[in-house]
Amino acid sequence: MEHRYDYLVIGSGIAGLFYALKVAQRDPKAKIAILTKKGETDTSTNRAQGGIAAVLAGTDSFEAHIEDTMTAGAGLCRRDVVERIVEGAPKVIEELMELGVRFTRSEDHLHLGREGGHSAPRVVHAADLTGREIERALLRACRSAGTIDIFRDHMVLDLIKYSEGGQNVCAGAFVFSAPTRSFEMFLASVTMLASGGLGQVYFHTTNPKIATGDGQAIAWRAGVSVGNMEFIQFHPTALYNPGRWPFLISETVRGEGGRLKSVDGRYIMEGAHPDMDLAPRDIVARAIDAELKASGEEYVLLDISHLDSAFIKKRFPNIYRRCLRRGFDITERPIPVVPSAHYSCGGVVSTIHGETELPGLYTAGEVAMTGMHGANRLASNSLLEAVVMAQFAAVKSYDYARHSQLPENIPTDTPLHSSLKQPSQKILVAHDRRQLNRVMSDFVGIVRTTDHLKLARERIQQLDEAVEEHYLATPATFGGVELRNLTTVAELIVRSALRRHESRGLHYIEDYPQPSEGTPHDTITQGKPTDEQ
Repeated sequence: MEHRYDYLVIGSGIAGLFYALKVAQRDPKAKIAILTKKGETDTSTNRAQGGIAAVLAGTDSFEAHIEDTMTAGAGLCRRDVVERIVEGAPKVIEELMELGVRFTRSEDHLHLGREGGHSAPRVVHAADLTGREIERALLRACRSAGTIDIFRDHMVLDLIKYSEGGQNVCAGAFVFSAPTRSFEMFLASVTMLASGGLGQVYFHTTNPKIATGDGQAIAWRAGVSVGNMEFIQFHPTALYNPGRWPFLISETVRGEGGRLKSVDGRYIMEGAHPDMDLAPRDIVARAIDAELKASGEEYVLLDISHLDSAFIKKRFPNIYRRCLRRGFDITERPIPVVPSAHYSCGGVVSTIHGETELPGLYTAGEVAMTGMHGANRLASNSLLEAVVMAQFAAVKSYDYARHSQLPENIPTDTPLHSSLKQPSQKILVAHDRRQLNRVMSDFVGIVRTTDHLKLARERIQQLDEAVEEHYLATPATFGGVELRNLTTVAELIVRSALRRHESRGLHYIEDYPQPSEGTPHDTITQGKPTDEQ
């Protein structure tokens, strides 16, 4: 089946939804399709607790926010990108509120929280359910727009390309529809890749189940470069609750006075960093990792019970309820936490306007690598980058679409698959995925070594060959497609990590414990050659 739209949006998080709305405002007659591989709210945005960093108080400044971001990024942030995104924050906060987002207020102004790495309170939030509130408002606006169609349970397999003037151009995507068990072609002059992160490549992750690196993998297979894939941010504090789905404990808990302790009661951040519990995430995660290795324990403790009980319940209603359901009362005693894979600072190489090497393909949000985050993301800068970048991309892609028209007939091959009949025996996919998760967590985690990275590369390459063979020889399933993408991004992460002979930001390798001298550099991996498609 073939669908034709003016704009194709892959992903229904903050970047994809805000982009669709801004395009619809700019081009009211445009037909826009949003594809989401599960439900509309199965996104990382919907899980975001902290908020959006924005300079809104007279005691704060753009320059302070910029410098905090640059410091966290460990020399790899692009200052021009950081400046434009930080300076764009107040306007997008205003626009989100106009779209119906209900941020928490304190009397006559927005309440501003503080998180690790920030020199001032500047995190706009909706209690501790910021992402869910943003998702609610944006989805409501998209459904009311009249020109935006949302397709649930549609998973992108690969991008569609055609040659124009000797250059490849993106024309949309091949898609597997779960409801109809059919392959479909979504054709569009502009494709916006806003598919989110890749945390599911690790065993412990705060990411939703849909975060399988799909966008990074399909862009790389289409010949688009990816960058800085080695920089994986591990959130220091996910609730340790074996057998249950990981639950993130927002950094704002430490921003409000929470302290990290060892099991025997020592404050583990004392002496680790001048900002102690409000140090950047990479430093906190490494301190916890070192404590766990030294003590042999499986978790550390996060304590906020010394604060007023009523304040805790009002400031963190969701965290309080979710922990209580699992048997932990954060108002009465410390809770066990462990670091978990949380955010990818690398991704598809693009400009601040979302432009990629492939004309017609734009990107925004966690899937992109613009230079905003450098070697380590400053807390609450992710939603900020996603929404500002989506706004910029809407302007740039609209100009592109005005001067671009798809051919009536686009010569392209049907995606390879042996069958669309109902699949059987998912055990092989489940087994290979568990093996991949273990390899990545054991050998490509918070602290790395060259030997472990080489061992990981060898095992992932073996898995990749088996997964690709299985993908081409068996009926289509979401699980099989996701595993294919996961092995691709795992290999890209390891390849990038082996090329960085230094420790910088989120990439800490014992063989090279210090940053290298000279000008810091990005790790760019060229897209898969066309003849390998």
